[in-house]
Amino acid sequence: MTEDLKKQLIEKACEKQIKTDPSHDINHVLRVVNLAERIAEQEGADLDIIIPAACFHDIIIYPKDSPQNKNAADESAELTEELLESLDDYPTDKIEKVKTAIRQCSFSKGIEPDLLEARILQDADRLEATGAISIMRTFSSGGQMNQKFYKSEDPFCEKGESIPFASGLDLFYNRLLLVEGMMHTDFAKKIAKRRTDFLRAFLDETRTELEESGIIET
Repeated sequence: MTEDLKKQLIEKACEKQIKTDPSHDINHVLRVVNLAERIAEQEGADLDIIIPAACFHDIIIYPKDSPQNKNAADESAELTEELLESLDDYPTDKIEKVKTAIRQCSFSKGIEPDLLEARILQDADRLEATGAISIMRTFSSGGQMNQKFYKSEDPFCEKGESIPFASGLDLFYNRLLLVEGMMHTDFAKKIAKRRTDFLRAFLDETRTELEESGIIET
């Protein structure tokens, strides 16, 4: 991957990435690109596949509670093919692997990737779903869906199972806290453990504040 080609890919991502969703904006994309590149260097993966897959893995975005959301990864892969074919310098024989990495990245599909670059992209993207930034992203997305911060009758999902999209804190229990156990690479596992420890500290503080506010019993 030449620096010039990488620059072209990032410029294309900046141009095409959604501008109305802070949890999936270009800053999210750039964090995933940088994480994926660092993991790829550890794993000896092909940057010609990793970098465009990371740049365009979320090029098509729907609200998480939309029925169309299940199609986002496949649509992102198809649009990525068009974007890469428009670049003179991109090796077209690698486009199918880029599409595979994007399709297999999706959290909601629960796919176990069979391609090294797909595993790396999945690790990089899932690291965005744990730790401090994941909290920002969770409540940003929740606000767009008019989602509660927590269920007042069961903030920490102790009386029943967590419910997708029921509240911000529900997402901790059906996604954010699960990410650590889903990592493929040693590099990502180490980062995920530290970030998950932070999530647990955040939940402890949230519990303390809800007790102080009389929302839950001490």
